Amino acid sequence: MAAADSSFPRLVSLAAHDLRTPLATIHGFAQTLIRMGDLGEPKQRYVEMIDAASRQLAELLDELGTAARIEGGRYEPSLQPVDTLTLAQAAATGLGEERVRVSGEGAQVRVDPEATERGISALAQAALRHGGLDEVELHVDGSTLTISPVTPSSAPVVLGQELRDLGAAVAVRVVRALGGSVALDGEKLTVKLPE
Repeated sequence: MAAADSSFPRLVSLAAHDLRTPLATIHGFAQTLIRMGDLGEPKQRYVEMIDAASRQLAELLDELGTAARIEGGRYEPSLQPVDTLTLAQAAATGLGEERVRVSGEGAQVRVDPEATERGISALAQAALRHGGLDEVELHVDGSTLTISPVTPSSAPVVLGQELRDLGAAVAVRVVRALGGSVALDGEKLTVKLPE
């Protein structure tokens, strides 16, 4: 009989999985209350805040589970062809197109689209948040995406070297697990995705 996996990555993965059930209950009841119609202020606003927070928590659990699978050597990405410009535009839409300007020309890459889009978005958000910036540019050149500017203070966070941003740390791990690379070139973060 094989020994049970008692590693820390497995423990984190299990915790992320087990937290999904109570979270789904919270999200489900919040959605039910929202569908019931106007609850009056401030109740309506509180239910909408609970709904938004439960979605954000679900995303964080996804990130944590992905990181645990990568660290535990159990990451099995669903590889699909996708255009890099499409990934960049989706990431910008999620953060607000007034905060992330997208330019360039894409190319088809073979990645896990959901994890990669989430990762690009997280890297741009980390550059904004930890660099004290109002806006960044996400430039696409075939299978390479660059995010700029990356400030000296935000660089270690965006590179996943200084663990102050879960999204950025997981994004770097995802890109590398897919066979790509993440590097800093001056004030530009260069993300090369596998073709």
